[in-house]
Amino acid sequence: MDRELRIRQLEPHNLLALSAYSVLLRFAWIFKTESVIIPAFLDSLSEAGWLRGCLPVLNRFGQSLPPIFFARRLKAARVKKWSLLGTSAGLGLSMIAVAAIWMLTGDKQQVWLPPTFLLLYLLFFASNGLNQQVFGTLQGKLIRPDRRGELLGLSGIGGSITSIIGAWFLLQYWLSLPDRGFGYIFGFSGLGFLIAGAMCFFVKEPPDSVLSATGGFDSGSVDRDETLPDGRGTERSEGLAASIRLVRDDRDFRRLAIVAMLFISIQLLFPHFQALGQKHLEPDLIGFQLLLWVIAQNAAVGLFSWVSGKLADHFGNRLSLRLQVFGTASVPLLALLFTSGVGGWGPKHFWITFFFLGLTPVTIKTLTNYALELTEPARHPLYVATLHASLAVPFIFSPLVGWLVDLLGFERVFLGVSGLILLGGLASFWLIEPRHHQRDELLELQPEP
Repeated sequence: MDRELRIRQLEPHNLLALSAYSVLLRFAWIFKTESVIIPAFLDSLSEAGWLRGCLPVLNRFGQSLPPIFFARRLKAARVKKWSLLGTSAGLGLSMIAVAAIWMLTGDKQQVWLPPTFLLLYLLFFASNGLNQQVFGTLQGKLIRPDRRGELLGLSGIGGSITSIIGAWFLLQYWLSLPDRGFGYIFGFSGLGFLIAGAMCFFVKEPPDSVLSATGGFDSGSVDRDETLPDGRGTERSEGLAASIRLVRDDRDFRRLAIVAMLFISIQLLFPHFQALGQKHLEPDLIGFQLLLWVIAQNAAVGLFSWVSGKLADHFGNRLSLRLQVFGTASVPLLALLFTSGVGGWGPKHFWITFFFLGLTPVTIKTLTNYALELTEPARHPLYVATLHASLAVPFIFSPLVGWLVDLLGFERVFLGVSGLILLGGLASFWLIEPRHHQRDELLELQPEP
């Protein structure tokens, strides 16, 4: 049977299997939410703002650089799902290691604990970057462009429901423990990632042919260029040089990278949202508020995933992406509003900030889906890897942002980041809509009647 026909026949099954994988991954992720649990954990080791500022830079560089060097191997892999299994195991084992160190260490203020945690945090996000690259490539292979929004919606809704239930019955209790229950939280999270990885066995993936898997190269001709249907050649390597050439030569991708870099500056503030919120809370309310913030953010991910998926499937990813970026620009402003006391708003409303922070992971997925539509399946690993590498660029300023928060206060830094994201929203008007653009090109190729 023709391979492409077989993929289409398996699409309904794989849509459910990949959705189930994403739901379990989201369920595990809620126990280590980047904007709440992780910075609160680091604050229990040290409250230095510059140390919190290290979290975003390790986060983004960990998940941006490894995919660049893995792109060629992934491209050549005839079956991609085993790479997804391996990266899921990396996520789980990293979290289990953090839990073990926390539970086996008596004095939590020892000087070696913060750097050890940050190293494991870097390893976790290296696994996460590879995981996103593999998942994006796998869905690009198995799911059609106009059904990827459905996958995003199913994953978001299912993940939010299970995550909120888990947070309410487990995270609420663990956060109420004297040590915030970090050992249980990270251990359970790690186990959840391992269980999510097991879903890879249910994905039905027809193997790529040798020609398809290697993007047109045979084993003895890896240095030759290949001309693809759009007239552009594939790269002679899939490393850093290939990513640089992609940014240089593909104008549409370059514009996407600019939008992505401006948008992702929201993550420079991730460790500082909870610090700002806790600063205005009574100490006995902090545990419940942390839970409320986690639930609000995860509920929003489900809602925004469903809405964004519908928009993307019907109108294209460009419109969905534009609305998400403009919405994200409002988040730092909301945080300042709810801690200012102006107009009757107060810290009790701070959960709304985390609700709109739920736009962040959804927007990253939309960026990935947009990038997939800019090229052919053979180049998906390179495009996804280069996109995530571009997301890493602003994070060289992350420790500086933490230092500026200590020096200037939250207000000026939050206003500056909001302005950068707003510029990203304006830059999105330069983006093409890939589906319409490709259709117009096809029409231009048809002879006049």
